[in-house]
This record gives sequence, C-alpha cells and structure tokens, in this order.
Amino acid sequence: MFIGIIGSGTMGIGIAQVATTSGCDVFLYDTNSAQTKKSLLILKNTLHRLVEKQKISAEKSEEVFNKIKPCNDLQDFATCDLVIEAIVENKEIKTKVFQNLEEIVSENCVIASNTSSISITSLSSELKNPERFIGIHFFNPAPLMPLVEIIPGLLTKENLADEIFSLIKSWGKTPVIAKDVPGFIVNRIARPFYGEALRIAEEHIATPEQIDDAMRTLGNFKMGPFELMDLIGIDVNFSVTKTVYQDYFFDPKYKPSLLQQRMSEAKLLGRKTGKGFYDYSEKSQESKTENRDIEKDEKLYEMIFMRIISMLINEAVEAKRLKIANDEDLELAMQKGVNYPK
Repeated sequence: MFIGIIGSGTMGIGIAQVATTSGCDVFLYDTNSAQTKKSLLILKNTLHRLVEKQKISAEKSEEVFNKIKPCNDLQDFATCDLVIEAIVENKEIKTKVFQNLEEIVSENCVIASNTSSISITSLSSELKNPERFIGIHFFNPAPLMPLVEIIPGLLTKENLADEIFSLIKSWGKTPVIAKDVPGFIVNRIARPFYGEALRIAEEHIATPEQIDDAMRTLGNFKMGPFELMDLIGIDVNFSVTKTVYQDYFFDPKYKPSLLQQRMSEAKLLGRKTGKGFYDYSEKSQESKTENRDIEKDEKLYEMIFMRIISMLINEAVEAKRLKIANDEDLELAMQKGVNYPK
C-alpha cells in the first residue's frame, strides 16, 4: 500500500514510521526540504537506538527507513492509496493543500487530515470529491501513543470510517470512531484539565507545581496539566483551545487563557523551546528538587483536585449525551490518548 504524508515535522515523520513499520511504502513531502532531512536523521538515530535495545532487528530498521521516500513535489503522490496531511493547524492552508492534491491523486485515493480540532466537514466542503475525505488523528509521539481518532464528516462516504478503522488497527494502533465535533473526543473532554488548572493559577490560588502535584497524588494522573502542556507544546495546546472555543460559539467554559497566550507570544512553549511552565535547561534538576520540597497543603490539594475533576466529569457526561462516541470508546480514548487513569 502506498501512503502519502504531507508534513515532515514530528507528527509527520512519526506517522511515516508507523506506516512503514507495518510494511507500507511512504512518500513524505514538505515544502521545507531541510525539515525533511532533519526529521529523517532523527528517525535514523531513533531506529539505531531501537536496534541497540534489541527492540527491532537491524534488518527491520533498514526496511522501515528505506520505505520512506522524501519528495520535492506533490506530483509524486499520484499513485498513493491514502494521503495523510500533518501540517500547521490552519484551515485555509490545509484547504489549499487538499485542493491541489485532488488534481494529482486518483479518484480512489483517500484524503485525510491529522487535524486535532478543525471540523472535518468544513475541510471537506471545499473539495470536488468530499466523500473520500476523513479525519485520522494520531497522538504525539505517533509511534508510541496507541490511540488514533477516526472522524468521518457529514459528507464522508458510508463505510469509509470502518475501512480506515481496519487499516489503522492493522498498523497496531487503537482506533476509535468519533463524531465531527470541535476537539473530537480527547481534545474536547480534556479542555477543562488545562483550562481549570490555568484558571486556578491565574487566580493565584496555587502554583503550577502545586496543581500538578495535586493531580498526580490525589488523581493518580501520570502527568499534571502544566507538565502535559509543556510536553504537547503550549502554542499547540493554546491553538486547539481557541479552535474549540470559537467552534462552540464562544461558550465561556472553553475560554482560552490569557496566561497561555502570553507564554505563546514569548515563545515559552515548553520542552521544545527549553522552557515553559518548567525549566528544561541544565537548572531543571535543581528545579525538580525544589518542587519536591514544596509544602503540601491537604485542603488546598483537595480543592484543586475537585475543581479540575468535576469539570472533567461534566465534560465526559456531555460527550456521552451528545453521542460523540460510544461509552467504551470515550473511556478508551481518554486512557490511550492522554494516559488518564481508569
């Protein structure tokens, strides 16, 4: 099977690795050829480490890498059976790419977006053949995170979601089918995890360190909201929140955080820039030691936990009411997509 991937950033190269590991041939395109070279080098080093750890054989490593063919032109996608777009979260830019792609690929080629929050129906509405368009949302890092949300739009042809479900499952992933609503399953239900935590910090009730500690110790979450925002990228998280807020007609419960906006403007984006809510420079170890010495206030921690968990539960109940997915998939998505506890 021939897979085309548009965008060679962290997500794009990650999806490419997943596809070639399962035996597919991948055409990888990015307008920035330097980014493609950088990502391929990172992948080569990743595969080398997997061989050293005896996770895969040297032969498999070579096969996975060699099945990725970097491209300088979308015309190389002419023979693709499926194309997955993984570029910037901007509807206008994505739409233009899809319109160009339609003129190149065959009528049988499925076109998909890896968008984390933009409406699939909206993206497909500008295409000549919207029936073959669908959302295939991987989670970062794609090779490690098991969940993949599959989102048919209102114009997506019947049974295409089931076909993609089977394909993604054959790639060793855990697919769930979601309704085309802002944020789909995970990015809708998870919004209060970040939003309420940011409000608590903005109200100077507790520090990010205290909030994270409260959710880890009382809620058994693997990561607190600020740690997770730093991992995802504060700019990425902020962009998703803005999209969900706008697409839900400015419902105040999804209102973006001014603190997050200022940090995005200051390029304090988390791990990828070396600093976000936490410092990931050489001083980070010292910072972690300081965090462990924070005096824990039991009543404060209980209040933090109850504020955040109550909002999360409300959002999950609302998702169930709106039938965004079935009960099993809602539970599965939150566990496999953002590692929420059972």
